[in-house]
This record gives sequence, structure tokens and C-alpha cells, in this order.
Amino acid sequence: MRMTPQDRILRLPIWCGNVRIEPLGGGITNLNFVVQDATRRAVVRIGDDIPVHQILRFNELAASRAAHAAGVSPAVLHAEPGALVIDFIEGRTMTSADLRTPALLDQALDLIIRAHRNIPHHLRGPVLTFWVFHVIRDYAGTLADMASPHRPVIPALLDQAAMLEAAVGSIDLIFGHNDLLPGNFLHDGTRMWLIDWDYAGFNSPLFDLGGLAANNGLGAGQETHMLARYFDGNPDGALIRRYLAMKAAAALRETLWSMVSELHSTLDFDYAAYTVTNLSTYRAAYDTFRQS
Repeated sequence: MRMTPQDRILRLPIWCGNVRIEPLGGGITNLNFVVQDATRRAVVRIGDDIPVHQILRFNELAASRAAHAAGVSPAVLHAEPGALVIDFIEGRTMTSADLRTPALLDQALDLIIRAHRNIPHHLRGPVLTFWVFHVIRDYAGTLADMASPHRPVIPALLDQAAMLEAAVGSIDLIFGHNDLLPGNFLHDGTRMWLIDWDYAGFNSPLFDLGGLAANNGLGAGQETHMLARYFDGNPDGALIRRYLAMKAAAALRETLWSMVSELHSTLDFDYAAYTVTNLSTYRAAYDTFRQS
């Protein structure tokens, strides 16, 4: 008989006394559960490597441990192949509307700055690099291999991605989260936390900033504020254009991720609708870049 996720959770050697398992909604890559035993609550993430999305769990574990050491993410309580157990944070998952409010946007930015600057000092062992333009090209190849119905639009999107990559140019290198969806921010009433390090890796800071803006519908004024806060000064035209190119690339990557997930993922989520939403976001971001 095939082992269920709940069976895998019950076999983890860290529980004390009776164990209660409840599904935790919201995930679109992994299966997540809240587990209560006699002494504590924890979140258990069930998931193996996902090569089609370039997710390797050794990298997620290293990033999660370093993010906790840097003070931006909950503690890792246990890890083994296929399962990651992290401390439960009693708090509220952020929404896009939350992250568009000035106070919460500034808290999110401060958390991102802290992650970028401090996580590299705590990393141990091998970790990955996340270069969005490689990811885009790889997804395009996967869509061709899987005979995706989206294949007719891919050549034009690849041509646009090449233009965006040239516009980004040389980069500063930080350790990024690379998946700044609103659901990956938690607020406990006092402070904000950043979770889910599946896609973490060395990258340009412009990718996280562009992803934050694209995924949460930030307006132009908020984007200018974000860049000024991150870079400690008003951005010039050259930085804004490089940022707009990376923002469009972030939206394109999310679109292609969803196209691949339509064919690959077994989770109960409407990836086709997600593709439509993200393709619209990408096209708007690309048009803004072209006008810059």
C-alpha cells in the first residue's frame, strides 16, 4: 500500500504523545500540514525534488537554516528526504492588498533587505544560483518536450526575454528568496516573517524587488519608493529601466512556471487560470519596460 503524506508525517521521529495533523491550504508547489503533538505545533512540508522546477531539497534546507539564523524565517526543527519540519508561527498570511499598504510594504522591504544582506553569512554547504533567464529558457524547453498547448506563444516570449536580459546587464549578487508571493509573508502581530525557500539562490536583488511588485500589484509610486528604500537613494533612469526589465522577467517566469505546472502538478489548483492572470501581468510589465 502506498504511503500517504499523513503516514510519512506520523513516522517522523520528533513527536511526543498524541499527534494531530491538519492540512494547511495555500501551497501551490508542496503539500503542507500543521501538526500538533503534546509539546508544540509545527508545519510539515512534504515534497521531494522537483527537477522540472529546479527545486532541490538540499538547497531549500540550507536556505531555510540560514534564513532562520539571519532572523527572517522560522526555525527548522527536523529534515529528512521528502519532509521538512519548521516551527509554527502564530500569525496571519499576507495578501496583495496588505503588501500594498505603506507600513506593511516597508516591513516587507526591510525583511528582504535583511535577507539579502545577512543570509550569505550563515549559509553552509552547496547552494544554487537562480538566474531567471536560464529558468525561462529551461521552462520553454520543458513546454516543448511536454507538447504544451502554449507552445505557439513561446518563440515570441523567448525573443522578449533575450531583450530583457540584455537590458538587465551586469548585476550585483545577493542571496534571494526568488518567490515573493504574498502567501510567503506572515505577520505575527509584531513583526513579519518570510517562509518557503524552495527557489532560493544567488541572484540579482532586482529579481526579488521586481517579483514583489509584479506579484502584489504595486503601483509606480510604490515601486519608486521601494527602489529608493532598498538602494538608499532616489533611483536614476538607468536603474529604473534595469528594474523594469527584471520585473517583466519575474512575471514571465511565473507565467511559464504555471504553464509547466498545468501539465506536471497533481495539486488541486487552477493552474490554467493562474497562467492567464500571470500572462496578463507579464504583458503589462513588458509594455511598461518598452515605454521606459
